[in-house]
Amino acid sequence: MEPEKSIALRPRFEVESKNSVEKILERAKTLKSELKSDYQIKIIDDHLYFYFSKEKRKYYSPFLHLELEANEDKTTVKGLFGPEQLLWTLFMFLHFIVAGLFLVFAMMAYTHWSLNQSIVLDVVVMSFMVVFWV
Repeated sequence: MEPEKSIALRPRFEVESKNSVEKILERAKTLKSELKSDYQIKIIDDHLYFYFSKEKRKYYSPFLHLELEANEDKTTVKGLFGPEQLLWTLFMFLHFIVAGLFLVFAMMAYTHWSLNQSIVLDVVVMSFMVVFWV
């Protein structure tokens, strides 16, 4: 698949702004105070995090992270749009656990096979890990 036609799970973008970092942060602070209960904004140094409120947030709700970099006469705004970080970490953790269990039972199956013992349980667990992964 060509890179320009691939699906980005966590798309990144970069935009140039004529406003200064201080002006953008000040606008974000006023926006934060004006927002009702639908959205949340976290401001940490030159980073802005946009979330749905806890009442509206689902496990699949996205977030937006903006990083502000000051240049000579303009500001570079780097953005990352993607799933909640906790969900992303949990997803990767589960993949590693399933892959690790598959490899452990594959080694056990090979050991049992080389000792001429039954490998039925090992193959069943390996098959279950493949089904669970899919």
